[in-house]
Amino acid sequence: MKPRGSKHRVPACVAAAAILVSPSWVRAQQAATADDAAARLQALKQQVDEQTRQLDSLRKLVSEQEAALKGLQRAVATEVLATQRGGQAGAAGSGPQTAQAAQAPQGAQPAADAKQAEGQGIAPVGQAPAEGENIGPLSVARVLELPGVLTQRGMFVVEPSIAYSYSSSLRVSLVGYSILPALLIGLIDVREVRRNTWTAALRGSYGVTNRFEIEGRVPYIYRSDSGVGREFLEGSAQDVAVFNGSGSGIGDVEFTARYQFNDGGTNKPFYVGSLRFKSRTGTDPFEVMTRSVPGLHGEGIQTDLPTGSGFNGIQPGFTVLYPTDPVVLFGTVNYLYSFARNDVTMRTDQGDRYIGKVAPGGIFGFNFGIGLGLNDKLSLSFAYDQASIAKTKINGVAAPDSVTLQVGTLLIGGSYRLTPTQNLNVTVGVGVTRDAPDVTLSLRYPMSF
Repeated sequence: MKPRGSKHRVPACVAAAAILVSPSWVRAQQAATADDAAARLQALKQQVDEQTRQLDSLRKLVSEQEAALKGLQRAVATEVLATQRGGQAGAAGSGPQTAQAAQAPQGAQPAADAKQAEGQGIAPVGQAPAEGENIGPLSVARVLELPGVLTQRGMFVVEPSIAYSYSSSLRVSLVGYSILPALLIGLIDVREVRRNTWTAALRGSYGVTNRFEIEGRVPYIYRSDSGVGREFLEGSAQDVAVFNGSGSGIGDVEFTARYQFNDGGTNKPFYVGSLRFKSRTGTDPFEVMTRSVPGLHGEGIQTDLPTGSGFNGIQPGFTVLYPTDPVVLFGTVNYLYSFARNDVTMRTDQGDRYIGKVAPGGIFGFNFGIGLGLNDKLSLSFAYDQASIAKTKINGVAAPDSVTLQVGTLLIGGSYRLTPTQNLNVTVGVGVTRDAPDVTLSLRYPMSF
């Protein structure tokens, strides 16, 4: 017979055991839940870190692609300018400037980033050129001394050239005084001079940066003058003197620095500043012998002709180039200041003649023109160049025979791209003012390395 109340004691024992066991179980459950939460939190943190790294990588790729895109846009704009003005095509995507813009700031894009970008479906913008490849300067049909734009960084350009100039002048000098407008007491000195000038020059420029270049130019000059002198009221209408003169040698060596102020492009102007220094390495006009001619009055003639100006000078300038499809507009203003010389002495066949201080007049110049690209190799340029030459002063006073000169020239040029690094430029100039040369011809052959 079962003890009384046994059925009530079993559940009571179970309940008591449950009460004793439950705190441990709860604690175990809570510990397991905390471990799971920590694991999930750690996993989430790892996912966040991974996503952050991916976002940083994407931001870097986007930044690099934006830089590459801007570089390609500048290259395309420069190529358009070069093509329109007769420059060398193929700059976009193949020149050093494009390569520099397309690559990452510290060199080529890392392979891991490229693979990641490829895996994420990001296509690269542009393609870097082969190492050492260049396409030459963006030179133009150089009807003027204009950049087009500047020599690319690390590139050296050599430009041999030859130019011919012909000018003729008829000068009438009145040696005497007039008592009536139609009556002269004295002599009339008439001289007709024809001048031929050949200039062979070697120009070299180097791109220090994509916005800064330096340039040097060394000319060799050959001059040949022929003239006829005649005096009226001397009892004879025959020519009394025919004289010839010539001279050859190194001319005035020049050094120029140019800086491009902005990134231009299609329908955006390029602004370029320049500073040119002109030396006096050529034969000095005061060094050559001046001879008097029997039967002629005046200052005499020079049979040995100078090849330089005799004065150092500095010339600041500012150039604007504005490409607009399908042409390019360009223009420049400049001013040449020549440094005065003291204690100048002129050589004559009668002995040295002291002159004193000579200060050449400043030269204010401007030019403007238009360039038209006919195709990727051939282009034409048209320009007008004007220079106003102020009076020369001797010992602070304007020289008696010194006048302000206006030299205006109409220029027509053509450029043909022989190879990606070589151009052939031809220019014809026609004088439109009395003081300008009658005609000028020039041939240039720029080569880049």
